[in-house]
Amino acid sequence: MTLRLYYHPLASFCWKVLIALYENAIPFEPVLVDLGDETSREDFRKVWPPMKFPVLVDTERNATIAESAAVIDYLEAFAGPVAPLVPKDPDLAWQSRMWDRLFDDMLQLPMQKIVLDVFRPADGHDAIGVVQARTDIAAAYAFMETRLPPDGWAVGKAFGLADCAAAPALFYADTVCPLDDTTPKLKDYLGRLKERPSFARVLREAEPYFKMFPLDPKPRI
Repeated sequence: MTLRLYYHPLASFCWKVLIALYENAIPFEPVLVDLGDETSREDFRKVWPPMKFPVLVDTERNATIAESAAVIDYLEAFAGPVAPLVPKDPDLAWQSRMWDRLFDDMLQLPMQKIVLDVFRPADGHDAIGVVQARTDIAAAYAFMETRLPPDGWAVGKAFGLADCAAAPALFYADTVCPLDDTTPKLKDYLGRLKERPSFARVLREAEPYFKMFPLDPKPRI
């Protein structure tokens, strides 16, 4: 199997896939996409015209896979992971997929709303939308604090798909809306995620790019 991953080291949805790859030591060729560089941008457009990453290309099977959860599903099905990230128990499997979506929808999307507003023209900022996004993140924290287990991982006893989603979601959400004393379980969970070797590697590789993050304070490991 020959895999090529089109990604950017700062992109949170790319982190989900990188964690999955590193968890099972799946070999791949990383292709860093610089959307600010015309050649890099156009090369990526030829691979995936919607221009959203991550995108995985399996040259042996002539398959191009987009969207982080779909990429992880593809790896589960065809890369022969030693430690699958989606539980075989059907009850744990649907819970894993549910939490994958919850971390993306409840944390990643409002976090991106706050960050991307910085790039709007001076007369086009969405102040109301940013306030609502911060409110949504606070509500997500409160919801997750009551439902996530007090230790271990998000679903079941093994690190899995939900944790791949939680790591970037919580890391970046905590950057723009810091966790506090009202969310001790989430703070502890984020600490465990940062210590996981796969995510620790992702963070080390991303750290040189943290200065490009458009808000202050910048992300910190």
